[in-house]
Amino acid sequence: MISAHDLPLRFSACYVYSPRGSSPAARESRKLRERLKGCDLRWLSQYAECVREQALGQHRYEDFFGPNVILVPVPRSARTSCESSWAAGQLAIALLHQGLAAAVWTGLRRHCAVRKSATALCIARPTVAEHYSSFAVDSSLHSPGRIMLIDDVVTKGRTLLAASMRLRERFPCAQLRAFALVRTLGLVPDIAQLVDPCEGAIAWTGNDARREP
Repeated sequence: MISAHDLPLRFSACYVYSPRGSSPAARESRKLRERLKGCDLRWLSQYAECVREQALGQHRYEDFFGPNVILVPVPRSARTSCESSWAAGQLAIALLHQGLAAAVWTGLRRHCAVRKSATALCIARPTVAEHYSSFAVDSSLHSPGRIMLIDDVVTKGRTLLAASMRLRERFPCAQLRAFALVRTLGLVPDIAQLVDPCEGAIAWTGNDARREP
C-alpha cells in the first residue's frame, strides 16, 4: 500500500484549532470547528474569503491554488446522499467561488464506512490502512495536471495521506497537494491567534502518519 513514491504529502492550512486552550483565540477556534462540522454555509463563505485574501493578497499557498487546480473534497466517514452537510465538499465549492481553482471533482468516494474520527477515542480512530481500503476513485476525470485534496480539519493527517495514495494510483503524473481549512494543535497548551497560515508535509513514520507543522 505505502511506498516512497507516495510520500510525503505537501499540505497547507489557514486556521488553527485548540481543543483545550483558554485564550480568546482558543475559544473562538472551538466555535469555528463547530461551524465547520455543522456546515454553516454563511461562515464557510467567510472562511473561504479569508483563504483567498491569504492566497492573492499576501501571496501564500502559491503552489497549492491556481486556475488549473482541480479540488477534490475528502469524503465523509460514511456514504450519504446529503451533500449540503458535507463540510469538505461545501468548503471546496466555497473556495472555487473565490476563484482559487478550476473545478471541484467528487470522484473520490467511500465504498465502505469507517469510524468517525471526531467522535472516536484516539486509539479507536481509523488507521491509514483502514482509510485507504475504504476509498475508491472513479474514472470520470482524465489526465489532471494539478489536484488538491480538500478537508475541513486535519489532525494527524491519516485521512489525507490515505486519500492521496488512492489518487496517486489513479493519476500518477498529477501534482498532488492537500489543503485543510483548520489544523488541530492538540499538543499545544494554548494559541494566541486564530488565523495562522502554514505550509508543511504529512509523512509516513513506518506505522502512522505524522504532520509537520
